[in-house]
Amino acid sequence: MLSLPEDGTDPLRSARILVVDDEPGMRHFLVKTLQPLCRQVDSAEDARAAETLLSDRQYDVMVLDNIMPGQKGLDWLREQRDKGGFTNTILITAYADLQTAIDAMRAGASDFLIKPFRSNQILNALHKCLELAKLKRENSLLLRELDTAARGNRRKELVGASPVIGEVRALLERVAPLSTPVMITGPSGSGKEVAARHLHLHSGRGAAPFVPIQCGAIPADMIEYELFGHAPGAFPGAQVGREGLLAHASGGTVFLDDVSELSASAQTALLRVLEDGVIRPIGTGRNVQLDLRFIIASSKSLQMAVQAGTFREDLLFRINVIEVAMPPLKDRCGDVLELAELFLTEISLALNLPRIEITFAIRSAMLRHDWPGNIRELHNFVERALIFGRFPLDTLGNTGTADDITPLEDMEKREILRALEALDGNRSEAARRLGVSRKTIDRKCASWGL
Repeated sequence: MLSLPEDGTDPLRSARILVVDDEPGMRHFLVKTLQPLCRQVDSAEDARAAETLLSDRQYDVMVLDNIMPGQKGLDWLREQRDKGGFTNTILITAYADLQTAIDAMRAGASDFLIKPFRSNQILNALHKCLELAKLKRENSLLLRELDTAARGNRRKELVGASPVIGEVRALLERVAPLSTPVMITGPSGSGKEVAARHLHLHSGRGAAPFVPIQCGAIPADMIEYELFGHAPGAFPGAQVGREGLLAHASGGTVFLDDVSELSASAQTALLRVLEDGVIRPIGTGRNVQLDLRFIIASSKSLQMAVQAGTFREDLLFRINVIEVAMPPLKDRCGDVLELAELFLTEISLALNLPRIEITFAIRSAMLRHDWPGNIRELHNFVERALIFGRFPLDTLGNTGTADDITPLEDMEKREILRALEALDGNRSEAARRLGVSRKTIDRKCASWGL
């Protein structure tokens, strides 16, 4: 009896299967058995026909006969592995011995079945193969996520009740169900990755992988190998082939941060992926069809990069369909205090340190500070406070004294006059920028004799 995942979903439903067998009866049996259960089932009568199919599309599992005219399945499988083929394979044969089983595993086969077999045996083998492939990818992604968690970037939803972050949250959730690429802009440390995770969580892909990729952290000469994968020998030291990060994320979301750091050739390849969902691992002749949602982020102006000739204009047009601007922390009002309380709780638990109180004076100083490093600076500020047992207010600049207090009326007059001077006396625009009515500006100016 087949055992399905606990959530009730059958991995076969989304699987693409390739059957390679020279016997028409066996091909018919496998196709008839699998077609009602799988997303796609294709068949080939020999290795040459299979190679043609593999050059055009990607399959999750290949059911491969060993004894075929022309070339044995095992020999052909070894060749495919050497060329960078990543399709999981179940070898089937009527002539089985221990050495054949050992050779199958060495050639990269995931499982081994002896003919004749029943339908439930091939279905169980396929389920096991798909689950094993899923576990390998999840393990690889988990290692990346653990590194991300160490940097404090695993939050999945935006935090804050300020109006400006509420607008961002509403926009993200509006576009989440779409497959359209989203570009997130904003200063460094403003929470672009958290915004991307928020979008992924609400997109319907939340159970699928989320793969964050810091383009600027990968050497320029290695970025294409990391993104698209490679065959053995694709570069010095590459003894085995490897799937790329984009393939690992298939079915989920890829977050490309610092996209302006991509090389010219990587930009060209990325444009192709965005247009038709196809990648080609470096050093292979095989296209891989992917199902991905792309979220792009940059703290630099991509328009200026286009003007400087370092970024493709057609790629900018392709990724800049929907733009979400993350506000700097200084524009998020009380979110500073909410985030500080959250960081206090998280960091004190992680470092096993006692919480400390955020007094009124500290809250006031935090609200006055501009936070040029944004949320990352706030996180570091709270972590330092927990380590030393007090908040280092000196790092927030001059907190002022009683003698520095300026009457509100004087401050109001200064700001209104400064706005009028900057706007050539346009009182309506000054009122709009200052968030007051035109009548207020007229009344104040009249009292000042203007």
